[in-house]
Amino acid sequence: MRIMVIDDEDSMRHMLSVILKREGYDAVAYAEAAKAIEAVDSNDFDFILCDIKMPGMNGLEFLKALKEKDGSHTVIMMSAYGTIDTAVECMKLGAYDYISKPFKADEIILTVKKAEEREKLKRENARLKTEASKDYDSGNIYTTDRKMTEVLGLVRKVSDYSTSVLITGESGTGKELVARAIHYGGNRALKPFVVVNCGAIPGPLLESELFGHVKGAFTDAHRNKTGLFQESDTGTIFLDEVGELPMELQVKLLRTLQESEVRRVGDTRPVKIDTRVVAATHKDLKEEIKKSNFREDLYYRLNVIEIKLPPLRDRPGDIPGLTAHFIEKYAKKFGKPVKGVSKEAAELLSGYSWPGNVRELENAVERAMILEETDTIRGESLPIGPKTAHPAAPFSFAELSIKKAHESLEKDLIKKALARTNNNRTRAAEILEISHRALLYKIKSYGL
Repeated sequence: MRIMVIDDEDSMRHMLSVILKREGYDAVAYAEAAKAIEAVDSNDFDFILCDIKMPGMNGLEFLKALKEKDGSHTVIMMSAYGTIDTAVECMKLGAYDYISKPFKADEIILTVKKAEEREKLKRENARLKTEASKDYDSGNIYTTDRKMTEVLGLVRKVSDYSTSVLITGESGTGKELVARAIHYGGNRALKPFVVVNCGAIPGPLLESELFGHVKGAFTDAHRNKTGLFQESDTGTIFLDEVGELPMELQVKLLRTLQESEVRRVGDTRPVKIDTRVVAATHKDLKEEIKKSNFREDLYYRLNVIEIKLPPLRDRPGDIPGLTAHFIEKYAKKFGKPVKGVSKEAAELLSGYSWPGNVRELENAVERAMILEETDTIRGESLPIGPKTAHPAAPFSFAELSIKKAHESLEKDLIKKALARTNNNRTRAAEILEISHRALLYKIKSYGL
């Protein structure tokens, strides 16, 4: 790693260069800060060791100039005349650390090693965030459905804007996945993405969680706490199940959206934030407004862009592709050789109504992968009954045929028994109080 050393004393420059080179670093020394600031542009330095008291441009002026130029360098300041105030000022100007002269060689090496570790963590963090942005990119959301394709097009359009987005749809349709695609697909991808389930946190705690509190604001407030809105500053906060927010917090959220600032519980001064809000709900908020459960003004603040996710039953063409995706995912996770589904299982998957949507489909595939002992998922491994998406219409007694009424009732009872036992025919036969062989005959006879 390359280290720039800036000090007006020849002996100090020589000593630091020797110490650093002995540890395997490439040290380049400068006697003047003005020449060093010019060299920053043409050379790639990992760290900078800089004296404070120097003729011409001093260390603090160098820090200011470096901050205006780039601001990303890790700088360690040194001085024999320093005070605590000087150290604080250096930190405010962006210095990583401060060392008082005279110092031992081990002290310098330890400080550089700590800075090196910090840089490694920063790079690793940036790498992981880049990987996350790839994983949650809208292009990785599988669909062949026209409506869903339009949704993903809208996701890509809004990703770079700080406008509030409201995602609506039934439970399990992938609202959080879409929220992450909005965040990681835009210019905030490397910034924080904070998830808040508004229905999972008790009302009295939710205000402190969202907005923070100051020490002594209430009985258990033993220290200052930063709220999740501040944690997500420059990034995105995802308010899942926003329809569950208590009315008093809706007022505070509205002010946060209007003024781009938060006020911690017990504090007198607001704090400015730059946070994009993405909210989601499975509720019909217009109906909640009519019931006086949700503020109309907050609804329109959140609903600048609305993204409606269609339920899985309205996009049956996506079921085979999603199933294949989940099989691949869990085959890798569980080390299973499963490659696909049987014809019978495919018919069950396509015929089921999926009230739990994509989440239920994933859970069904995960369960089947655990139970399956072959390389193909069979119908009996799936936790769903046959054709439950399209239950038969009740028999009409307009016809007075006992035979037809008997057949209709028998078919209905067999379907219910199969659904209740997750398509386990042996158990269904026991419930129906007929032999297993008789049940198989009736299933074939009725075309079930």
